[in-house]
Amino acid sequence: MLRERFAKQEPEKGLGSGLTELVVESEAAGFRFVRRLVDDWLSGCNRFHGDGEALFTAIVDDRVIGVCGLNVDPYAGDATVGRVRHLYVMTAFRNQGVGRRLVEKVIAAARGRFRFLRLRTDSEAAGRFYESVGFRACAAKDFTHALNIAE
Repeated sequence: MLRERFAKQEPEKGLGSGLTELVVESEAAGFRFVRRLVDDWLSGCNRFHGDGEALFTAIVDDRVIGVCGLNVDPYAGDATVGRVRHLYVMTAFRNQGVGRRLVEKVIAAARGRFRFLRLRTDSEAAGRFYESVGFRACAAKDFTHALNIAE
C-alpha cells in the first residue's frame, strides 16, 4: 500500500528542486503546466498565497510525486469562485488514489471560502477523473468542469 504524505506549500518558502522530477516527466509527456507552476512560483507571479489559495504536494520517501493547487479563479470576476490548478501525478503513482486525495485536499481547503470550483482540461481521461470526484462537465469559455461546494 502506498504511504504518501501531503504537504501544503508555504508561499514564503521555496519549492526548491522538489518538483524537478515532475517537470521533467510532464514535459516529456507534452505537458507544460508543471513548468509554468514552478516558473510562476519562482517569479512570484503565483505562489498560491491569496485568500483561500493553497498548493499541495504528495510526497513518498521525501520525493514529490504529485501536485495540485487552488487559486481564486482569475477568469470568473468573482472572488467566491476558485480554480483547481496544475494537478499532476507521476506516472508510476497513478491509479493509486494520489490524484483523488490531492483534489480532496483542494476541495477541503476551498470549503468555507469558495462557492464554486472550476478548472480547464483538454484531456478526456482527466475529464472523466474530475467527474469521478464530483465535478460536472461544462461547455463554457473559460472552464470545462465545475463543482458547487456551497451545497
